[in-house]
Amino acid sequence: MTPPSSHPKKHLKRSLSVAARIGYIAKGVVYLLIGGLAVMAAAGLGGEHAGTKESINQLIQRPFGDTLVGLLGAGLFAYALWRLLQALLDSEDAGRGPKGIVTRLGFTISSLTHASLGVYCIDLLLNAAMSSGEAAAQDRTALLMSHQGGVILVFCVGLVFLGVGLRQLWRAITRSYLDNWHHRQMSTGQRRFFEGITRWGLLARGVVFMIIGLFLCLSAWQTDPSQAQGLGGALTALAARPFGPWLLGVVALGLFSYGLYCLINAAFRDTSVD
Repeated sequence: MTPPSSHPKKHLKRSLSVAARIGYIAKGVVYLLIGGLAVMAAAGLGGEHAGTKESINQLIQRPFGDTLVGLLGAGLFAYALWRLLQALLDSEDAGRGPKGIVTRLGFTISSLTHASLGVYCIDLLLNAAMSSGEAAAQDRTALLMSHQGGVILVFCVGLVFLGVGLRQLWRAITRSYLDNWHHRQMSTGQRRFFEGITRWGLLARGVVFMIIGLFLCLSAWQTDPSQAQGLGGALTALAARPFGPWLLGVVALGLFSYGLYCLINAAFRDTSVD
């Protein structure tokens, strides 16, 4: 007979797993918006090089936008909670060594990032947030640099972005994402199709994060907050290169693919928390 005390714990685990899947859907929607707008910009169809916040701004202007942004914010908070629990409970078995500490720190940073996006959704619903994402990135960088040791901190944040970008590239190359998928629920054809989407998405996100990291490091090196750029700025920088529209198109489709990868995770990822 199952002890009565095990039932609440079982229900809690199930609830957290559902929250993680909802969170992946919300994250996927954000990247689908970013990638879709960038694809339109690359094709000259009136899109823009939008970051996460600008994409959410676009969403709220659509029919039922308030409801959609409210649901998106709830999903982002759910994702933030799950990432925080991953860091605290070490559900990925990262361990307590240097690699494990870095991995769990990454989960914590991801939790804070997505929680801040959830707060942004609430602010947007209250008509308190319509500022440019790139201007906000520069303002935050300037604020950090104004404090003692702030320049070093900005440089370290840039290194973190570079590290995250490299990790995305490494995951795409080594196919480590396969460890988290329930293969028994996939046919061979599904798995191959999902892998193509995932690897393209991870590579594109890795490139964009490395560009953001380079901008932040350059900003700290030159003590110039205006050099700092967010995701939208990284896409703009790509578009300004030789063959820029083609580069932007490839990366934009990759970010759209990353959004699809998040939806794949919502359906097939192991989201259990021990």
